[in-house]
Amino acid sequence: MTRRILPFLALALVSACASQRLAGADLDRVRRPAFISRIEDGAGPKSLVFREDSAYRNKLKKLEPVEADRRLTVKLLQAVTRFEVSERLRVNTLSQLPREYPWTHVVDPARVASVLESFLVEEVPANAPDYDLVASLGADTIVEFVIEDYGMRSDDGHAGAYLRGYGRMFTLDGRSEVWRRPFSVDQVSQGKPHLDPFKVGKDPSLFREAMTSMLDEVAQVFVKDLTPTDRSGAPPARGASAASDVVPGRAGAPAPEATKPPEDELAPGELPDPDP
Repeated sequence: MTRRILPFLALALVSACASQRLAGADLDRVRRPAFISRIEDGAGPKSLVFREDSAYRNKLKKLEPVEADRRLTVKLLQAVTRFEVSERLRVNTLSQLPREYPWTHVVDPARVASVLESFLVEEVPANAPDYDLVASLGADTIVEFVIEDYGMRSDDGHAGAYLRGYGRMFTLDGRSEVWRRPFSVDQVSQGKPHLDPFKVGKDPSLFREAMTSMLDEVAQVFVKDLTPTDRSGAPPARGASAASDVVPGRAGAPAPEATKPPEDELAPGELPDPDP
């Protein structure tokens, strides 16, 4: 089995529990879906690298593991905002869906964001939104992506990024759930190359690249789930297609280099330098 298949295998194993397949007949009844993507309160980004793995103890020297994780968390926040994380998952899923009913009749994402008062904000609302507000836009179904936990972790000196959450679809009339897909992507478990936390401390964009890769993996699985092959009697494709509304990336720029501190001392907020 190639490493390329591992991410999808991991997703498949997780989704085997507490998941619900979307039936073609249920999708045929959808007329006006609306997409929502959000991050739960306290979901991240988190650094669980130094507190849970003693392999870095000598490297940290006098720096306490809890403080090292706090500093790394700040770097993760610089790499990619919560808004970008949730938007990438929504946009990549929506843009890859086939140009057929009901995906050609999706409620304008800008209108959804506006009515939920989350348009052009950095922090995605943590609490579940008032779905009835979306119904006022003519939506009859919600496709919701929720990120429950993400960040970096390490096992025996091998670190990587991780991402956990779920996607679901439910009707606004009665809140009947017709699709659910839990997901968990973990670079450490998948045997991905080591994501050196000290290198991330100097170049946070490395974490952004890892998150981008994982979010794109999940989006591909969502697209497959939302395109059931057992459809019958669906209205023919017509009208405007779903717009491509990709949000431009806004990577946090690496922090400017500070004046080099005396030997064996760290600059405020910094982690040790990576090994050569």
